[in-house]
Amino acid sequence: MGLVLKILKIVGIILLILVVLIAALLICLSMKPFVPDNYTKTVGTGGEIEAKYLTMGAHEVKYAEAEAPGDWKKFEAFYPADLETEANTYPVVVFANGTGVAASKYKALFRHLASWGFIVLGNEDPSTCTGASAEATLAWLLEQNDDPDSVFYQKVDTEHIGISGHSQGGVAVFNAVSEQPHGGLYTCAVSLSPTEWALAMAIGLDYDPGKMTIPTLILAAPENDVITPDGVKGLADAIPAGTVRALRPGMDHGRMLYSADGYVTAWFMWQLQGDQNAAKAFVGESPEILNNPMYQDVAVDLE
Repeated sequence: MGLVLKILKIVGIILLILVVLIAALLICLSMKPFVPDNYTKTVGTGGEIEAKYLTMGAHEVKYAEAEAPGDWKKFEAFYPADLETEANTYPVVVFANGTGVAASKYKALFRHLASWGFIVLGNEDPSTCTGASAEATLAWLLEQNDDPDSVFYQKVDTEHIGISGHSQGGVAVFNAVSEQPHGGLYTCAVSLSPTEWALAMAIGLDYDPGKMTIPTLILAAPENDVITPDGVKGLADAIPAGTVRALRPGMDHGRMLYSADGYVTAWFMWQLQGDQNAAKAFVGESPEILNNPMYQDVAVDLE
């Protein structure tokens, strides 16, 4: 009997150690950013335009936040520092999180885009698919635009608002545009590795790409992603507005969040700031993305 008690005691100690180690691992993972701080210097590029827009932009970046309801915790905004001193308005990009990954894990991504002259918005919502948290985040900024006491007072270019999202957030992009009250304010979109349409419907992440009325850039990995190459093509084909779609070999679901950020930034620079150099990545006699060896299954279908 004594031997049994000793064994049980040892087993209990081992289990306790395992619980502590697992807890420590989870804490470390929760603190680890989902986007590497140095990704703009380490991600490979295959074209001059892609390389240019993967580097940091000319603007210094500042940060502001405000309390948000429930699991959304806070609204987060990265913005060009000169917004505080100049009389300009600035285009906006709203970002929808992947499952269980808060916007605070995307700081490097948001900071990069803000350095190119955008107000970049996020929140801590762990389940973004309906687009409700993206809607609330945009509504918050619009309220700040009307508040004389806000740093964003009359600084929001309401004619140039885009949206991006990864994974479940890639689904949220479609719902924020087509199902939410301020959806009509969006003028372009990026969907990164969105959940395969049929799979999403089966697990309750409903969305209808057929309702999209704005140009959409769709990017994914050809393997180890939540959408297949055929799924990407089917998704693009279902969107009645213009699309650009491409796959990046050698990446996986997680790395698609930032590995094509040169083209994501170029897309927003073109669509929201009218940058004609950035536009050459997607349109013209020889769009760069069509000839970039870093991408495959590229298709441009823009009006």
